[in-house]
Amino acid sequence: MYKNIYLKRGKEESLKRFHPWVFSGAIAKMDEGIVEGEIVRVITSTGDFIAVGHYQIGSIAVRVLSFHDVAIDDEFWCSRLDSALKMRIAVGIADNAANNTYRLVHGEGDNLPGLVIDCYGETAVMQAHSVGMHVNRMEVAQALSRVMGDRLKNIYYKSETTLPFKADLGQENGFILGGDADNVAVENGLKFHIDWLRGQKTGFFVDQRENRSLLEHYAKGKSVLNMFCYTGGFSVYAMRGDAKLVHSVDSSAKAIELTNENVNLNFPGDSRHEAFCEDAFKYLDDHDQQYDLIVLDPPAFAKHRAALRNALKGYTRLNVKGFQRIKHGGILFTFSCSQVVTKDNFRNAVFTAAAQAGRKVRILHQLHQPADHPINIYHPEGEYLKGLVLYVE
Repeated sequence: MYKNIYLKRGKEESLKRFHPWVFSGAIAKMDEGIVEGEIVRVITSTGDFIAVGHYQIGSIAVRVLSFHDVAIDDEFWCSRLDSALKMRIAVGIADNAANNTYRLVHGEGDNLPGLVIDCYGETAVMQAHSVGMHVNRMEVAQALSRVMGDRLKNIYYKSETTLPFKADLGQENGFILGGDADNVAVENGLKFHIDWLRGQKTGFFVDQRENRSLLEHYAKGKSVLNMFCYTGGFSVYAMRGDAKLVHSVDSSAKAIELTNENVNLNFPGDSRHEAFCEDAFKYLDDHDQQYDLIVLDPPAFAKHRAALRNALKGYTRLNVKGFQRIKHGGILFTFSCSQVVTKDNFRNAVFTAAAQAGRKVRILHQLHQPADHPINIYHPEGEYLKGLVLYVE
């Protein structure tokens, strides 16, 4: 049914531990005619089947869909998507009237490597991170529509920036299902405009939902700075938490526009909020001892391992500024969303920053991605979001 890829001797050990990737260096030979994005069977050096998955040119040659010799058909897609939905229902994230914003599929965490699906009300935004998932996008969309039923009216496919450019797939963003979509979604009772057409990721940073809720509990009576605000998620939660004032900063004018829209959607005409389009470091330099609570949630400083050293320097430099500028007795929320930066890497960078700034610092919380961004226990690389909440004397 499917063509085969054959492993070198001993290279099946990680697959025996259910790690979902086959690296190109592990491959001894391949059947003729295999094209990028094709479904292939993986065979050990002793001739035994071990996995089936999507083939792709590059370091990660096969992303494993199953360790059983099954057909990757409509039944398979429906089963995996149904499992993902049931987990979100079980933990109280899906089918929740106060929260219709959540991640339904988180790649390897849901045994669907290369696929991300975020739900915003009646719209699902589907994103392929592998050529194979792009090739199978229509089958996935059909299964998604079947599994979600009345919950879903629109499926928007957004993969122009997430697929390898060398694959030359000519992909375009657009609706696979529906098209007349309301772009206002609800997260923990707060409303947000979701820009899935032009926004980063799928239009919203769903992974900070629980961390935004935590910030809300600390915001009462405080002056809050939300740095790298993007859509203003932390700002809106701080407003609901009865902050004294909230300032949102981003170098992107579009982000400032989105933030103002989301604040006005929930707190129209509220003078406590102000947004500034400015460089983060310049803004921090110009505002000393003004804020009781600062959020540092920058974009990923390292997209790949070669950039790790410079990324850690960047995190240290940014957090030095945060420690220097926050009021005494302030609370700092600081994050890294770089997958190649480990928890220990990030913590050491923040510790170094605290020492350089000469501030006494205590850890109040160690933060991570929420339950709708699950980590496959056999794929620790899936743990990408790290955060610390710090009390700064």
